[in-house]
This record gives sequence, structure tokens and C-alpha cells, in this order.
Amino acid sequence: MAERKKGKSIGNIIVWGLMALLVFSLGGFGIANFGASISTIGEVGDEPITVNTYYRELVAEIQAAERQSGERVSIAEAEAGGLISQVRSRLVAAAAMDNEAARLGLSVGDRAVAEQVQAAPAFQSLDGKFDSARYREALSRRGMSVEEYETGIRKETARTILQGAVIGGLPESRVQTDTMMTYFGERRSFRWVRITPQALTEPLPEPSEEQLTTYYQGNTPDFTSPEMKRITYAWILPELLIDTVEIDTEAARKLYDGRAAEFQQPERRLVERLVFSTDEAAAEARAKLDAEEASFQDLVEARGLTLEQIDMGEVTAEELGDEASEAVFALDGPEVVGPFPTNLGPALFRMNGILAARNVSFEEALPELSEELKQERARRVIADMEEQIEDLLASGATLEEIADETELELGQIDFWDGMGEGPATYNAFRASALAITADDFPELGRLEDGGIFAMRLDEVLEPTLAPLDEVRNKVIAGWETEETEKLLMEKANELAAQLEAGAPLSASAFPVEEAEGITRDGFINNTPPALVVEAFKLKEGEHAVFEAFGDAFVVQLTKIAPPAEDDERMTMLRQLLVQQTAGSLSVDIYNAFAATLADKAGVEMDLSAIAQVNAQISANLP
Repeated sequence: MAERKKGKSIGNIIVWGLMALLVFSLGGFGIANFGASISTIGEVGDEPITVNTYYRELVAEIQAAERQSGERVSIAEAEAGGLISQVRSRLVAAAAMDNEAARLGLSVGDRAVAEQVQAAPAFQSLDGKFDSARYREALSRRGMSVEEYETGIRKETARTILQGAVIGGLPESRVQTDTMMTYFGERRSFRWVRITPQALTEPLPEPSEEQLTTYYQGNTPDFTSPEMKRITYAWILPELLIDTVEIDTEAARKLYDGRAAEFQQPERRLVERLVFSTDEAAAEARAKLDAEEASFQDLVEARGLTLEQIDMGEVTAEELGDEASEAVFALDGPEVVGPFPTNLGPALFRMNGILAARNVSFEEALPELSEELKQERARRVIADMEEQIEDLLASGATLEEIADETELELGQIDFWDGMGEGPATYNAFRASALAITADDFPELGRLEDGGIFAMRLDEVLEPTLAPLDEVRNKVIAGWETEETEKLLMEKANELAAQLEAGAPLSASAFPVEEAEGITRDGFINNTPPALVVEAFKLKEGEHAVFEAFGDAFVVQLTKIAPPAEDDERMTMLRQLLVQQTAGSLSVDIYNAFAATLADKAGVEMDLSAIAQVNAQISANLP
């Protein structure tokens, strides 16, 4: 019985996911009208893949890609990136499953479809009841008929039954899970010695000229400047005009008055409101809460809602209403109060935070307001310059001439990719400097703070090895660091030799530190990450020597233990791994089964129809 309930729950989730996709994936696009002559883009066996289904799926895929990248995706880019191929493969798999479900006689009755529709939160009114007018209006607004929508639910439900029969009995992949748990959860105990430069009793000798030359020649990249672009630029920033901008008190007063709600704010509370259809339902929920039979979130989820949907945000006492306001604003910490009547019905209120009242006088806000007005005024002055600068650039004026005729300041910079100072602190300037070539003419660019600039590439400076005399101090410092590390590693290797001869690590002259039960992702304060990494390379009793942070380390592994059974973090990790491996295996089996069905039934695709749909989508893209 528990397994059947679990399967039904999963099926409901899948079906509701389909309904959300069908209803909301059309946002921003209407369903194209391709005419009666084109209704499908192909078929699998006797199951058609409709034009509208392909249109919706591909548009949804493109929109998802755009949200992820933050950039527009064209049809050509969607095809090059494999999005179109993914959609077609997914639709072929679904059609193959639908065709097989029809062949087996799997079907869903009208009652089951009605239950799914009425249970969908998208079609419920504020009282949590199904609203048929809202249902039809939502579908009509998106160009979908009730028959088409309910047919989709019917097919998806039958497909879910078939899918459950295929993957429902998969056993847990214990070998893979145990292997990964051992990797992530295995615990190591070890001890170590850290040998610092303070352990060297003798100071380093003065390096000879031969030693410095050898070090210099062996580390030339450290003394070689990168390839640079010598760039001349002219620019103006708002901060360069601040001192020339005057703001009268009246302007600041108007800004203050216009933003009075920001400077004069009553006390506010962060509140969530859970509305019920009847007083009895609200009282029953309150009783469960008081008896600790359910949490507030449990009550929210029981209503088919999320915390985001009931969040009121920041509210004042006036916005809450008399009864609720008095109770909510009497609280001195997070708590649930109510139920209280509202215009939507009886409701419970959860207060999550207190925002103190704010009362900033004009005199107190004046420095901030003046600075803001000056910045804004300076940006407007710069914006007014843009047309003049562009005209000068278009007429062939040099940057030097523009700097003479305008308020733009002239500068020069030897720019390289790793530079992060001066103009190179601006992303727009960096992007232009990286892209500029000797063939480019100066163009007006805009900076993030409202400034403007134009640049010219004067020459490319090839990487240059600095003469030894110019970097002598840097060479000496590098040689000293290298020699110190060598001496420290010699001491560490001497200690390692003693360990190999059977001496305990505690017999060394250096302090010994220990760690117990460290996992692979563990971190020990004031030690380099390499310490844990090296410990996990060893077998019990083995030791290793390494250098990090300018110190030498000797680490010895004392014990290897399996993942802790009472560690909540490891328990959660195992559950996650079980879910991931089961999900991955289920997807692979489902895809293989669908592919076999498609091959058996036969797949026919109308490439001309697909091309027309793609062209329609391309024309509709912004």
C-alpha cells in the first residue's frame, strides 16, 4: 500500500508539472496559426506530434536558455546549441510512449482528468476552490482549447502509468552508492609537524653573483613584463565634475519631500498571511499548530500554497487591519497569531521580523541628498556632452584635440589583461582595451558610473625580460625564498627518514599536532588545504612530506575509519546519492525503452513543417 501511495504521489507531481508546462510555457508567445494544411511535424506509429506541441516546447526551451544565459537566443543559435534536437528527441520519446499506451489500451477516465484539473492551483480562486471561469479564461488567453488541454492531461497520465511500470521496480544501486559514500564520508586521523623558517638557526649567506644569475635565468617569466597595449584615452567622470556642480537647498528639499516615505517610516513587520475558506477550517489549523501536530509551513502546504504566495512583505499597522494589527505589533519576536477576520476570509498571521521606525530629518539627510543630486547633475552634464564628442570624433578630431576643446581629460596607459587599476577598474574600459586594434578609430564609450571615454591604440609592447640590475632586489628575494624552502624540506626529509627507521613522530624536535575523523572535504584552521589532501593519499602508518605556505610539513596517517553512521550530514548525503543514482538510472532506462518503442513503431518527421515552425518562432522572437 505504501508503494502504491508513493507511486500515486509521484504521478500527481508529474501530471501537475505537465499542467504547469502546458498553461505557462506559452507566456510571451501566442500559438502560431499554420493553417489547416500543416497540423503535425511528424508521427511515431499512429501517434502524431502536433505543430502546436512542437512550437510550445521549443519556445519554452529557448526561453529557459535565455534566462540562464541572460542573452537572446536565435533559432540558428538554438539549432547550433542542440536545443532543437533535444526538443525533437523529447517529443519523439513522448509520442512513442503515447503510441504504446494506446496500443496496450491504457486510458484515463473523465473523472480522473477532472480531478487533476480541479486540483491544479493555477485554476483555483483565492478560497482554494476550482474556478471554471478562471480555467477557461487561462486557456483561452494562451490560445488553447479545453479539449486540447485535457487531452494532454489524459495522455500524460497514461504515459505516467506506463513509465511507472517500466522504472517502478528498480533496486537501489548499492555498489555505486557505497563507493561514493566511502569516497566522501571516509574519515582519516593523522598527525603532523610543521617546520617554519624560525627553525633555521643560521641566517642565509649572501648570494653570489653566479647564484643570482642562475636563479634569474631559471625564472625569467617572473621578471618578464606581459604583452601590453599602450593606449591613449580621453575621458570624463561624474566625480571630476562634482566640484563644479552647485545644488541649491530647495532642490534638496524637493527630493527629500518626494522621498518622505523613505526617510519617515513607521514601524513595519515582516508578515505572512494564511487565509482559510471558513472559520472552522482556520480554528482547526490553529488547534493543530497549538498541539504541535503541524508546523506553520505544513499548514501552508496543506492549502496547496507556498510561503512565497502568502508572503505580505513589509507591512505597517494600518495595512493589517484592526484586530490582526494589534496582535502582530504586540509581538516582540517571531510567532503565529490568529485567526483574525480579513476581507479574504479568516487568516493566521506569522510575524518573522521587526523593522524599526525611521525618522530622518531634512538636516540629517541633506549631505546624502546633496551628494546624490550632484552626482545626478554631473551625469546629466556628461550626457549632454555626448553629441558634441561624437561629432568631433566623426569629423576626425584626435583625442588630444578633443581634450583641448572639451572638459575631457587626456591620459595614457600601458594596459594588460591582468591590470586592475586606473581606467582598467571599469569593465567597459577593459572590454574596449582588450578588443581594440591598430585599425580601430576612437569611438565614444560609456562607463558604469555615467562617465564617457574614447581610446586609441598607439602601439603593442611585446613581452620584455627586465635586465638583472633592474630587478636585482626581486631576484634576491626570490632566491632567498627558494633557498629557505630547500633548507626546510631538508629538515622535513631528515624527519621522514627517522620515521622510516621506526622512530615515532613525537620524538622530533618540532611540535606535533593531531586531527581525528577528518573527512575528505574537511578543513583544519591555520593549515593549508594540502594537509588533508596529502592525508587522503596515504595508507595507515604511511607518511608524506610536502611544502605549502612557505613551510615544510611531515604528515603521518594513523587511522582510516568508514563514514560515521550517526552523522546527520552523511545520512543526508546517502539519501541524496540514492536519489541521484536512482533518478539517473531511471532516466537512462526510460530513454532506452522509449527509443526501442520508437524504432519498433517507426518515426516519420516532416522537415518542411519543422522549418515553417522554426521560421514562425524566429519571426516572433523579440
